[in-house]
Amino acid sequence: MVPDQRIHERPAASADWLRAARAARTLSLVTLAWLGVESALGLAAGLAAHSVALIGWGLAALVEAAASLIVVWRFTGTRTLSPHAERTARRAVAVSFWLLAPYLILHVAHDLDAGHRATPSVLGIVVTAVSLVSMPALGLAKRRLGARLASAATSGEGTQNLMCAAMAAGVLAGLYLNTLGWWWVDPAVAVLLAAVAVREGRRAWIGHTCCH
Repeated sequence: MVPDQRIHERPAASADWLRAARAARTLSLVTLAWLGVESALGLAAGLAAHSVALIGWGLAALVEAAASLIVVWRFTGTRTLSPHAERTARRAVAVSFWLLAPYLILHVAHDLDAGHRATPSVLGIVVTAVSLVSMPALGLAKRRLGARLASAATSGEGTQNLMCAAMAAGVLAGLYLNTLGWWWVDPAVAVLLAAVAVREGRRAWIGHTCCH
């Protein structure tokens, strides 16, 4: 059974479904507050350190914020029970994934051509470390809610939070390994994440809601 059918056949007359919808909206609002700070600090630290992955991670926070806004929109007012709203939301989340991928590739090409190399940044390390700790919990909770709600939009937002944590781990590893001469780790992480963004965008577009 496809997600839209599940929403139509099991309308949110279920108290449990409604609670899950409110929880999804609340988590998205909480995420928005943090992502505003994360994006600003991540971009500032990335530009200072000439780190492709750190800049990409800061921009990814803006993409995540867009996904959070979409989920808030999805579960507000009459849209909460609307299969059409879910379809629109999941496709908007898919597009948000696809917006990130080309930027990462183009920025890698630019920095390699210019000879930029990432350098350690105290600010970047602190911000990414916080996200490495907090984002997995948010992402897993949203993916579980997405499965309960048959909402690929919610699951997609959760996946973006997990990607944020993976990017944070990659950025931290890249900054450290660059001090050992392994400068290629930073752009390699960015390229890998671009591929993941394309894949996850496709999954969101078709309505994949698996919580695993």
